[in-house]
Amino acid sequence: MSLTRRYLDEWEAGELAVEYDDQEPQEVIRWALETFGSGAAVCTSFQAEGMAILDMAVKIDPRVRVFTIDTLRMPKETYELIERVEAKYGITVERYRPDPDEVRAMVTRHGENLFYRSVPLRLHCCDVRKVRPLRRVLSGLDAWITGLRREQWASRANIRKIELDHDHGGIVKVNPLADWSLEEVWDYLRDNDVPVHALYARGYASIGCDPCTRPVAPGEDPRAGRWWWEKNAPKECGMHCSIETGGFEHEMEGILHDDRLAGARS
Repeated sequence: MSLTRRYLDEWEAGELAVEYDDQEPQEVIRWALETFGSGAAVCTSFQAEGMAILDMAVKIDPRVRVFTIDTLRMPKETYELIERVEAKYGITVERYRPDPDEVRAMVTRHGENLFYRSVPLRLHCCDVRKVRPLRRVLSGLDAWITGLRREQWASRANIRKIELDHDHGGIVKVNPLADWSLEEVWDYLRDNDVPVHALYARGYASIGCDPCTRPVAPGEDPRAGRWWWEKNAPKECGMHCSIETGGFEHEMEGILHDDRLAGARS
């Protein structure tokens, strides 16, 4: 954590968002690391976008902080990739896990696989295993750097490369890949020999917890493999899309809009 915390106000964040909107991801990351120092950290779940951001950031500053949220239910391939990343880049990935007492209380009341039973229970599991640990780590940061892209899902369509995260105390959220396509991400990974998650080779397109992720069919939406048993529910866990601030409502409007278009075409 930086000794003196720095915050941006709405005007500063807006000006920076405009200034950096057409800049390459490396320039956005460089700005964040030079501005916030150890008060900034890369957040990654070791998917394609997160690996691209990690590779860029370590090349800019080998001492950059990198953290992940370990839900304790990740695929074994994710843990294997973390070890590969630490060996290749010479870094130690900070791992933040859910509170054991909170997990125990949840499982005792609702069962180990509560997420299959209803959307509210799935969101509760995500909250305990992902959102609350994230909230704890972000409380000590000035800025966090993510691999979010605008084309990933409806709730992410309006993200800026530099913005204020009002869900986490107004710290700065940096999304250097906001305007990148998935093809650009994979081009970067191949061109720079970046380690990738082994499950991509098995048909996975978006990787989360092991029980909540499956491969997708050719041409299927990449996030269709997340919580696939749910119908017309947001493909978000709450880490990047808060219920309280209306992000889920925005996504639901996108879902309904797509359904209306499909109905009009039929």
